[in-house]
Amino acid sequence: MTVGLNGVHPGIGAPHPPPFPEGEGGRNYPPLRLGEGRGEGSWPSRKTPAPSPLESRGARVCRRITRHYAKTFYFASACLPRETRAHAYAVYGFCRWADNGVDDAKDRAEAAEKLDLARNALDLAYSSRPAPPGLLAFRRTARLRSIPRHLFDDLLDGMEMDLDVTRYPDFAALDRYCYRVAGVVGLMMTHVFGYRSERCWPDALALGTAMQLTNILRDVAEDFRMGRVYLPQDEMARFGVTEGQIAEGRVDKNFRALMRFQIGRARRYYAESEAGIPWLVGDSSRLTVRVMGRLYGGILGAIERQGLDVFKARARVSTPRKLATLAACQAETWRDSWGRFWG
Repeated sequence: MTVGLNGVHPGIGAPHPPPFPEGEGGRNYPPLRLGEGRGEGSWPSRKTPAPSPLESRGARVCRRITRHYAKTFYFASACLPRETRAHAYAVYGFCRWADNGVDDAKDRAEAAEKLDLARNALDLAYSSRPAPPGLLAFRRTARLRSIPRHLFDDLLDGMEMDLDVTRYPDFAALDRYCYRVAGVVGLMMTHVFGYRSERCWPDALALGTAMQLTNILRDVAEDFRMGRVYLPQDEMARFGVTEGQIAEGRVDKNFRALMRFQIGRARRYYAESEAGIPWLVGDSSRLTVRVMGRLYGGILGAIERQGLDVFKARARVSTPRKLATLAACQAETWRDSWGRFWG
């Protein structure tokens, strides 16, 4: 079920409308120099213009999209101040809307058409032309948080890869894909949260890659049904795992060894990403990123508790585990904060 940024929820009293119909304009913001970020010592401004009624309406749409499609992120985002949380939802709302257009397409031609629509919407967002409410909320975030446009261009290029690339010969090829569809999202959110130094950027990329690798391991069966195998082909061969085995959903010692290897790699990326947390602005941002990493990393533990069998059930982190993780992250963030204060 797709929720469009125009605010209409298909199936609730209305047919699915065009994703970005002609809309009304919002407030004027100073032009954003595209391709440029905040730079060293980026702190979100505390004095930002209040959103217009249309932007507020669009922000509510983005919040609904996030709540529906990104339950883990929505849970973690409760730690953020309201304004930062709204910006995070706006970024996620655009990314999810674009991704749904590709995933829900009936064929390649329709998917390509939806990608063109997303690129046109991005052009509109990074302009001052009239736009529908959801896109106005996204525009407001992109400008107030100075998010470079090229990050969204890279994301759409990654989605385009899914139209034609269904196999990855080695991890270097998969890593390029992970950068485009997930690493750039880590950089987007770094702009949303604010950062003290650009030294955190490699760590933001690492977290995005770790989360995408987790998705790949959790969704092996689902992706195969869609004709895609993201596990690197050379590593499958090294561990003696075939596509026929994936088609059968057969878990043997070879498949388990491959999964352990992949899980180990993902965990190394999660560990690397932790180094960037102190460079984020504010305890709430540091807590949110820490919770996101730990919760998503927890999916790897859930896969292990299933005996590395990703075919019988979708690995999830239970609510009690989520709450325990949140409490542990709060305590860790509090200790770090006091350590900086007294250090």
